[in-house]
Amino acid sequence: MTTSSAEYAAEPPERGSVSLDELARRKHVRPIESADDLAQDDVFDTDEELDAFLAHVHASRHADLA
Repeated sequence: MTTSSAEYAAEPPERGSVSLDELARRKHVRPIESADDLAQDDVFDTDEELDAFLAHVHASRHADLA
């Protein structure tokens, strides 16, 4: 994909000019209050995908213990 320079603003936005709280307010996001906020059905298509993910997490958590 190509992009012409005409698609960019004449002046770049000021970096850091908007606080993180302001960005969150603009996007209507809120803090996670519990793990239930993250729960979703059908994240993994199969039990094998879930098992592979759990094995990866287990291995990565124990990788530096030796």
